[in-house]
Amino acid sequence: MSAPRIAFLHTGAVNIAPFGALAAEFLPDATVVNYLDDRIVADLGDEARAASVPERIEDLVRAAAAGGADAVMFTCSSISELAAPAAAAAGVRVLRVDEAMADAAVAAGRRIRVLATLPTTCRPTLGLIEERAALAGAAPELSSEVIDGAFEAIVSGDRETHDRLVGAAIERGAAEADVIVLAQASMATAAEAVSVDVPVLTSPRLGVERLAGSLSSGR
Repeated sequence: MSAPRIAFLHTGAVNIAPFGALAAEFLPDATVVNYLDDRIVADLGDEARAASVPERIEDLVRAAAAGGADAVMFTCSSISELAAPAAAAAGVRVLRVDEAMADAAVAAGRRIRVLATLPTTCRPTLGLIEERAALAGAAPELSSEVIDGAFEAIVSGDRETHDRLVGAAIERGAAEADVIVLAQASMATAAEAVSVDVPVLTSPRLGVERLAGSLSSGR
């Protein structure tokens, strides 16, 4: 196929550079377009605005399709469950960044520990793992933790504190699990600073690798 045009849909500006780097690695010939609504995560927790999120997501996916995107990737796990309806509405392929990670977690062991910095991300990540486990005929034992203070730290630009808090949670979880899942793409750097005896899975690399594979296979 000709050089693809891919669109990343972000809910935080912090993810634009890391996904750009991964796209350059896995899809060096691709044209990358970034779409950002940095209020979505906050609005998901706001009863007055949560209902607006699906339409806003669909509008961004439609914009990507109108711009000629061959595929759209949601880089935020909090909106993964909106991928299928947005794809249907816009008529373009939409991939969830965390689907490949969920598949890897199911394959890695029975006891899966999900770590998140936001409750709005923890719930859909657990649901996605259950969905992918059912497709694989597996019945994992799931546990989770929302890490207090980590989201506030990264929003304020304090990556060091965020990574320290997430790293401590990884170490706690590793004592009770066969595999650790970091629910948010923004948590990936924290995994680099700790050493534990179980796999620690993050979504960005696995997700973009699957995106590249889907484009090369045409699926």
